[in-house]
Amino acid sequence: MVRKEEMVVRRDFERRGVRWSDGSRRILCAVRKVLLRIAGSWLVICVVAFAVRVAFVVDQAHKVPAIALANVPFQNEVGSIAAAVASGQGFCCLFREATGPTAWLAPIYPLLIAAISKIFGTFTVGSFYAAAVMNSLFSALVCLPVYFAGKRIGSRLLGATAAWVWAYFPSGILMPFEWIWDTSLSALLAALLLWAMLELAESYSLRDASLYGLLWGVALLTNPALGILLPLQIGWIFYRQRVVPRSFGIRQALLVIAVAGVCCVPWTIRNVVQFHRWIPIRSNFAFELWLGNNEVFDEHSREVNRITRYEQVRRYAQLGESGFLDEKRQQAETFMRRHPALVLKLVGQKIVATWMGTETPWRDFWRTDSMLVRFLFIWNLITVIGVMVGLGRLYWRRNLYVFPVATIPIFFPLIYYITHTSLRYRHPCDPVLALLLAVAFMGGRLKPTGNYGA
Repeated sequence: MVRKEEMVVRRDFERRGVRWSDGSRRILCAVRKVLLRIAGSWLVICVVAFAVRVAFVVDQAHKVPAIALANVPFQNEVGSIAAAVASGQGFCCLFREATGPTAWLAPIYPLLIAAISKIFGTFTVGSFYAAAVMNSLFSALVCLPVYFAGKRIGSRLLGATAAWVWAYFPSGILMPFEWIWDTSLSALLAALLLWAMLELAESYSLRDASLYGLLWGVALLTNPALGILLPLQIGWIFYRQRVVPRSFGIRQALLVIAVAGVCCVPWTIRNVVQFHRWIPIRSNFAFELWLGNNEVFDEHSREVNRITRYEQVRRYAQLGESGFLDEKRQQAETFMRRHPALVLKLVGQKIVATWMGTETPWRDFWRTDSMLVRFLFIWNLITVIGVMVGLGRLYWRRNLYVFPVATIPIFFPLIYYITHTSLRYRHPCDPVLALLLAVAFMGGRLKPTGNYGA
């Protein structure tokens, strides 16, 4: 193969009237090796990914008035809680009103934004840039676990290809700017959990199990929805014992769960003390369930078919967080019990929206006049096809890692199929989607079952 490439280059040299020599060949080969080494470096890929994301943030921010940039990105639950924490009021004031303590969100990301607000000021342009750059860093660092997960699943080339796909993955570039939320951090944690699972399956170390449990604790305190993957990952690691004896035993599994649980205990105790009820990490599931299952979706309903933020904030302030969420849970359960067929239809629409961006992608593709939006629709379609091809290739090659890779896109979105969804909620899956796209591109360069080398 190398000889054939050299002949092609040599003919090109001769066509241009440049004399080919052994020295030219050696120089060309040396340059080629350097370029391949650079292109295959996870550090280079991370730096490029970070630069691309920061460049997008700067470009888009310059199109927005400064006063809007300082306020609009923080006009959400994260911004409200962060402002309260930064001002010394504590983890409270969900909608910028003195409504008392809240468990609406997991604590880690709001506390990060609170630290930024403390340094750069509350609702300032500086705080926005700091938060967006932090998100960009989280997103760029995803290249690291994707690279090493791909390397273990297939080869160094597969890992580098997957990392490059993520470096230019559209949602990976858009999300750090669009959402001052835990979205990019959750994507990083999901990718780290996948990589750690693949590595831990080959380890018998209690230290590694402890670190894996600590990683799970951080993930749960950032985005509890990731918790659906915990039993699946530990179950697969146990399965690996059939292939690699004495790799991961019951002690290690219990240690992972114990460490993760200990990480969550202080926050859970705080919630019990504040609300006098069992709230493991966050409390807002009932609201999310109601948001995707209510009378607005029933065309025969006599209710007012609209939902406004003002109305919900006013009701929250009247009832308090516990009363508000109890009401939403009752309303959602009543709706789902009375309209089972409609609920199933809504689930189907949410599945489409999760993967394509909207419930009616074909119609919305032709209605929009934005080339960016149309590109995103096309990219989502390519991604869905690529993911199916990638999973098919892993299965066809009997690759040992098909199950742990498949669990994230298959199981993680389930909670959003019954509540409500968007591409933002799917984002923790996207690093694995980039990996599966690389698998689809690479084709036969995969390790079959039984080849476990890095």
